[in-house]
Amino acid sequence: MSRPPEKMWVDGEAGPLLRPYSLTNGRTKPSTALSLQSLVRSTGRVSPDRVEPTHAKMLELCRVATSVAEVSAHLRQPAVVTKVLLSDLIDWGAVTTRVPTEMPDREQLEALLHGLRQL
Repeated sequence: MSRPPEKMWVDGEAGPLLRPYSLTNGRTKPSTALSLQSLVRSTGRVSPDRVEPTHAKMLELCRVATSVAEVSAHLRQPAVVTKVLLSDLIDWGAVTTRVPTEMPDREQLEALLHGLRQL
């Protein structure tokens, strides 16, 4: 018995069978400098049904300001792949980006690290 077409490209243990370099067409550097803390937000200028599925998912995730790290985690892709794809959206005017104005201080980061270690 063969699997349904939508199940052929996902393996529960290995993850998506589409390799990251396929998503970026071999590109390894984003056209826009982005940090993991950079916030991205959809502009509404580009409809999700007019772009590739991964770009469309990014647009949906970015309806509210979302960090590059969060987008990467939701997509289950390496940060560099996410940055390349987000830079496409920035170039197309589909998302805007900004650096957060308030960065966490050392105390907050240490508390976060402590909490993560407890998990």
